[in-house]
Amino acid sequence: MRPPYQITDNILKLVVAISERLGEINATHLYKPPTELRKKNRIKTIQSSLEIEGNTLTEEQITALLDDKRVMAPRKDILEVQNAIEVYEQLRTFNPNKLTDLEKTHAILMHGLIEDAGKLRTKNVGIVKDSKVEHLAPGGDMVRGLINDLFNYLKTDKDILLIKSCVFHYEFEFIHPFIDGNGRMGRLWQTLILMQQYPVFEFLPVESLIKENQEAYYKVLSISDKSGHSTPFIEFMLGIILQALGNLLKTQNRTLTTQDRIELYKDIIKENQFSRKDYLQNFKDISQATASRDLKWAVEQQVLSKTGDKRLTKYQFKL
Repeated sequence: MRPPYQITDNILKLVVAISERLGEINATHLYKPPTELRKKNRIKTIQSSLEIEGNTLTEEQITALLDDKRVMAPRKDILEVQNAIEVYEQLRTFNPNKLTDLEKTHAILMHGLIEDAGKLRTKNVGIVKDSKVEHLAPGGDMVRGLINDLFNYLKTDKDILLIKSCVFHYEFEFIHPFIDGNGRMGRLWQTLILMQQYPVFEFLPVESLIKENQEAYYKVLSISDKSGHSTPFIEFMLGIILQALGNLLKTQNRTLTTQDRIELYKDIIKENQFSRKDYLQNFKDISQATASRDLKWAVEQQVLSKTGDKRLTKYQFKL
């Protein structure tokens, strides 16, 4: 069954604006930021998502943990960060449409933190804030059926991915399928859903904007709960996504190096053969001589294999 929500004029406007920004990002090859920025944004994402859940580690401390340095902090906080680092390193291996992958991810994310890591809850739970029950989640006996329905919607519904990712995020928080770790899992899974179509989301720190708007995030979850549909939450999350994409475009005036172009093209062409002409089609602002230099460099670095001669030359990335 399809979860309840309406497509409002505001949602349509946000989707159009996001699509335009994604177009700009693709045109400027910003969908795979430089290595240093990717690392920085990943640290930001981990720190923000865990701070929302009460973790005390700073971006500097998380950087130290990534570099295998010793950090003085509560053991639980360190473990949460180490688990999150492991999940993000494996991010591309998870299939967002598979419940088994969701359970596997939760098992890594909550390893050593709760007893039933990776297992859907069978007990009844409620979310209490300031001694008041904020949200009474569906009964434990309903969880598996509801989460199966949600994955079925994700796989089969014809709505656009941007909207479906927001619906999934809201419904996931509503179902509250695990005893703990639902907040970080819901946010992570929306990223994973979006990555299928838009690679830029792998390194876009949407989480830091949610953290900056944490009160509004929880408020809109509550409004959606009370109204019985996820429309307010969809509008909120699309606004956050639009802002994150705008920030990326503002901060990045990117000049691509030879290595950048080769790495980007590898992601596009994968193991298929290609010619210099094919390569130039993707980087319209470089000359034929620059394209030749790029490909020569990649052959010398043993990244590419080369066959044929002159006009018949073909290249292929080595696995």
